[in-house]
Order: sequence, then structure tokens, then C-alpha cells
Amino acid sequence: MDTRVAVMSIIVEDGSSVERINALLHEHGEYIIGRMGIPYRKRGINIISIALDAPQNTISALSGKIGSLTGVSVKTAYSGIQAHE
Repeated sequence: MDTRVAVMSIIVEDGSSVERINALLHEHGEYIIGRMGIPYRKRGINIISIALDAPQNTISALSGKIGSLTGVSVKTAYSGIQAHE
């Protein structure tokens, strides 16, 4: 299976989506290298950064599921390096 390293940036403007985001990330926990969440209280949003090492289709599917949630924006940057595991 070929995997890629990627960074997913998530901005949450609707707090009701946080529980579902956490559930999705938990489901994909085996691929997560690290996670950082920053509550930006001044603007009433949450900023989440996720580092992943996973198959590209898994990363894309996760990004799509998160991005489809209400009040959530997501962008993913991929490393050019692929590994065969």
C-alpha cells in the first residue's frame, strides 16, 4: 500500500460540528502522526491542524467528510514523497 504524508488544516466556524470531526479523526487515528487544536475565542472559531501518513484515497475521503460538515472548511497539502508499506 502506498502512503503519503499530508497536513490537513481545518477551520471550524460552527461548534456543533466539533463532535463529528473528533469522531472522524478517532476513526482514522491509525494514520494520524500528530494533531494541534487552537480555540480562537476572539473570533469564535477553532483551528485544527492534522499531520497524516496514509493512502492518498484515505486522506481525500477524510478531507471530504470533514469538509462536508456545516461551518467547516478544510484544505490538505501533500508531500511529494510516497512510501510503499
